[in-house]
Amino acid sequence: VEKYRPQALSELVSHQDILSTVQRFISEDRLPHLLLYGPPGTGKTSTILACARQLYREREFGSMVLELNASDDRGIDIVRGPILSFASTRTIFKKGFKLVILDEADAMTQDAQNALRRVIEKFTENTRFCLICNYLSKIIPALQSRCTRFRFGPLTPELMVPRLQHVIQEEGVDVTEDGMKALVTLSSGDMRRALNILQSTSMAFGKVTEENVYTCTGHPLKSDIANILDWMLNQDFSTAYRKIMELKTLKGLALQDILTEIHLFVHRGGERVWLRMILERPNFPLSLTECFLLSTVDFPPSIRIQLLIKLADIEYRLAAGTSEKIQLSSLIAAFQVTRDLVVAEA
Repeated sequence: VEKYRPQALSELVSHQDILSTVQRFISEDRLPHLLLYGPPGTGKTSTILACARQLYREREFGSMVLELNASDDRGIDIVRGPILSFASTRTIFKKGFKLVILDEADAMTQDAQNALRRVIEKFTENTRFCLICNYLSKIIPALQSRCTRFRFGPLTPELMVPRLQHVIQEEGVDVTEDGMKALVTLSSGDMRRALNILQSTSMAFGKVTEENVYTCTGHPLKSDIANILDWMLNQDFSTAYRKIMELKTLKGLALQDILTEIHLFVHRGGERVWLRMILERPNFPLSLTECFLLSTVDFPPSIRIQLLIKLADIEYRLAAGTSEKIQLSSLIAAFQVTRDLVVAEA
């Protein structure tokens, strides 16, 4: 991850609108205080470090940039001490301004954030502050109003794939096409996570295929989800429960992950997903159960709404730390009731 961290603004792959704005600020020498927020692995820290490299030469980097992370102590004493003394001292014979980077700023206490308000205002002439956080709501409104805010959203697959391919080429990793799809799907827009999964899978299995990626991350395979859905819709309650428990124990699956995958099937109407899955396996004969599933996963809207409410309740109860066995029973029950409703309607 650190080896391939972008070093210059031109190397960053995403959020071109934000980068062009920041680049303009730098070229016109009018950089404001910045507040970069968004999910992890989307390029916030890389962006500001690339800006700092562009602004300062290597030898003046240490004296002009103060970077504090969540791992450093950043209570009110640090704001009043080191940060204040760094911001208040001017650099002799040097034009421009110093840069204070406060990474993971949402981990700062309310008191420290309040103390920072005055420091930012008082020393704007010779210091610029850049706050980086995941949750904007944890930054007090007074700090938000003093900064220019930029949101870094999750990366799209189109942006991630070329960068991943570059890393794969440099490292000489053997990756199949479905393995690449799995990397992008499981990372859900987090570049750091994608690279970590790529590295751990290639180290564990040598070849990065879809099955290896899912196995390495402990995520249920599509075929496992297909079997679980098949059992819930076609078997009686006790058989379905026994088979799913066996599969969960054998593969070490979490009910939370199974629920998320099943939700995708139900939510997207299932049918297209199933068709695509079966088309991806041309040698795999279409069984009667799969023909049945093709027609039933695409439930009528009224029934699907009921099922989604049930799935949401189960997820809520799982988050509250309830027994997985009881929630699994609840999940099977929800599908069996839905199946009976579909049959009754038909």
